[in-house]
Amino acid sequence: MWVFTAAAHLRKSPLVLGRGPHRPGTVPRVGSQFASHHVTAALLCPADGGIDPAVRKRHRHKPAVSDGGRDHDGSVQSKVRRNEIPLLQRTNLRKADGHRVSSELRKLCLEDLPAERDRPGTQKSTLGSKAESHEIVFGIAPCLLALTQGRRKARKLFIKDGESSHRASLLKVCEEACRRGVQVQRVSKRDLDRMSSGRVHQGVCLRASPLSYLAEDAASAPDGGDTPLWLVLEGIQDPMNLGAILRSAYFLGVDRVASSLRNSCPLSPVVSKASSGTMEVLGVYGYESLEDMLKSKVARGWQVVGTVGAGPDDSRIPVTRCSDFQLTKPTLLLMGGEGGGLSRGLLSLCQTLLTIPAGRDLFPGIESLNVSVATGILLHSLLLSRRPSR
Repeated sequence: MWVFTAAAHLRKSPLVLGRGPHRPGTVPRVGSQFASHHVTAALLCPADGGIDPAVRKRHRHKPAVSDGGRDHDGSVQSKVRRNEIPLLQRTNLRKADGHRVSSELRKLCLEDLPAERDRPGTQKSTLGSKAESHEIVFGIAPCLLALTQGRRKARKLFIKDGESSHRASLLKVCEEACRRGVQVQRVSKRDLDRMSSGRVHQGVCLRASPLSYLAEDAASAPDGGDTPLWLVLEGIQDPMNLGAILRSAYFLGVDRVASSLRNSCPLSPVVSKASSGTMEVLGVYGYESLEDMLKSKVARGWQVVGTVGAGPDDSRIPVTRCSDFQLTKPTLLLMGGEGGGLSRGLLSLCQTLLTIPAGRDLFPGIESLNVSVATGILLHSLLLSRRPSR
């Protein structure tokens, strides 16, 4: 049990009792005054082994506060506990992870951020209630890019309470949130685990509006350079595969990613985390009918290139090794879903089928690559062929 007072002002300033273990290096606050005086052993532990019964009786139900005022909920105890852990109490944070922390962020303390666990009466309603127009983005890169790109409407940032919140990467996310007026709140690891459905959240979650597929219109982005390459996805249903594909497409320089809206994975927070936040940057266009879009592009001089595994192919479309293909004109590279690959309708529009040659004789059942791995290899091969040799 804590007792905060100055021995010289015992008669003028009544005692304030707070529960919870004392944490070294912290400065509890009551109202606008800080109790930083040492308390004598005689005051903490009188001869009878505890607090004076008269003091205990006088302050059992109505602890007094200074002129600084009470907390909004009238609880001095929660006010004291809410200000136990300063966010930047160590001077060596500037060296953390090799980054410098801005002077603005150094002024930010966790005592300014409400701790949800300190208000059990509102914890369930705050963390459990989620409007249909919002979702939980998790992970450092997805949350940071969601804040900086402005494609989402950020509502509240949740960070893990404890020593891990001192990491420079987390501090940068908090700084971006504060700069944009987004409320930052400390919560426990259990709360973050629940919000992220047990996935790896890295100590941070963001409540924000969802992202959806973009619709092509007159204001859409241009096709690209002289030889643009679009990646067209049909029926990619695994969010981990979709996230990995988006990450490779962005890294390698694809001009646009298009996807079927039917039987395809939505642009969920899981996809954003699997893409390491690339989904927050790279716009993905959705089409009700990929066939109509492909026919429109073919009429404008584009070529449609499909993909096939290393096994025998029954189609009459010529099959070319990806290393032998040259990207000399606007091209649409088609990638099919994890199970059946490209549909018959899309295959019928392909002028060429690309394949990745195997490096050995393959056993039956493992003749193909994961779709995200195959996409990365094919994109690298095609985009390298359109660049002038150095």
